[in-house]
Amino acid sequence: MSGRQATKSVPGPLESYAQEFDELFSRVNQRAGFRQYLVGLLLPAERNKTLTGLVNAEPVVGAQEPRVQNLQWYLSESRWDWAQVNERRLGLLMGTPGLRPKGSGALVIDESGDRKDGHRTAHVGRQYLANLGKVDNGVVSVSSLWTDEQVYYPIDVEPYTPASWFPKGKNDRAFRTKLQIAAELVQGAVERKIEFRAVVADSFYGEDEGFRAGLNQMGVGYVLALRPSHSWWHPGDAIGSLAEFARSQAWRSPTDHGQWVRSFRDGHRERWWALEVTAGPYGPKRQQRAIVVTTDPTQLPELTTWYLVTNLPSPHSARAGKSRLAPANLAEIVRLYSLRNWVEQSYKQVKHSLGWAQYQVRSDRAIRRHWILVFCAFTFCWWQSTRPLTAGDSVPKKNLAAPPSPLAAAPAAGPRLARTLHLSGRFLSYHAQTVLDRLLVNAPAPAPASPARLRLAIPG
Repeated sequence: MSGRQATKSVPGPLESYAQEFDELFSRVNQRAGFRQYLVGLLLPAERNKTLTGLVNAEPVVGAQEPRVQNLQWYLSESRWDWAQVNERRLGLLMGTPGLRPKGSGALVIDESGDRKDGHRTAHVGRQYLANLGKVDNGVVSVSSLWTDEQVYYPIDVEPYTPASWFPKGKNDRAFRTKLQIAAELVQGAVERKIEFRAVVADSFYGEDEGFRAGLNQMGVGYVLALRPSHSWWHPGDAIGSLAEFARSQAWRSPTDHGQWVRSFRDGHRERWWALEVTAGPYGPKRQQRAIVVTTDPTQLPELTTWYLVTNLPSPHSARAGKSRLAPANLAEIVRLYSLRNWVEQSYKQVKHSLGWAQYQVRSDRAIRRHWILVFCAFTFCWWQSTRPLTAGDSVPKKNLAAPPSPLAAAPAAGPRLARTLHLSGRFLSYHAQTVLDRLLVNAPAPAPASPARLRLAIPG
């Protein structure tokens, strides 16, 4: 039996990374397609990451060019398993020191919608697109992301299929709600033995008692948002909502603040105030605790006030000695929920830099493959940041551009992917910049972008 046919190499660390996936592709054109797709995704965001854009062909007119059709075939028809590729990607993360999930992190569950025209693309429908804040025609996905103060990356993603796609609508056995998909993503993380301190999600998930009950059955902790109007059965003259309870607690001054406790968010000195709710079904000794967190206890501003629910036991409570979950004080709960902000940072890079929603395919399989390949490109930036820069990967120092201005303030003190994607001035590393510079030199573009243009092309 003859050996596998060699694949044309791509530059530097990207070739080493691609080789980690080679055994999942049975044919040389599949291995070549994997490399070509990653190269196209990692190139500057000066063009859309459509099939023509990925190979630098002319939009629309160039759609019939062989190189575009080859990539179309790779994404839509070629025989390879996107789920196996994702498992290999996660295996690389879990096997790399400094990247593997730690028990102090959070598993963030979130949904995202992308506008799409027409009605033939899989999962498309007129539905609420959370990131756009309105109902429109589009595709919605639910994803899980692992993060701590230093690292963040996606774990898995599932498309939400609107009821209109099923013969019996919401009563069809195949129909799954976003909440059901979210629970399956958490279960998938548990089965993979991905460590995390708590599941974190917004009020869409926090308000659903069934979702919270499902997390309890899995034996995982959670810190979920609730609405300010979240209420419970109560006598007419008693406090009946979280907002009412927060307003009822005396606050006179920073030195005379009643039950409000000062907390700092994520280790840097950003002052927040936290209040343990002792009303309705909530309290430090109960199965569920509710916490109000705000920057201003006198005004409770909408944008900087969180209403949270958690099943993590309170320290020194009877539950703390019996629960499988480690106890958490108010500062820990604030820290955990603040990690949710990293999913927004992930969207900036996955969507704006790597072309998450810019696919030109219609089938479910092709869409899922595109998403997983975007995840692979995202993971490459982490993977290469942990490896030493070799002489073969270096470029002349004079070709390196000055670092861009730092990102806006974020909850963690040291976002590592920000440096690997050349987004942060404080934690700048030229390693990823060097890799991308080499990719540009070897790309089919007739006029490669300069390092300065590359730096400006990736939004911050």
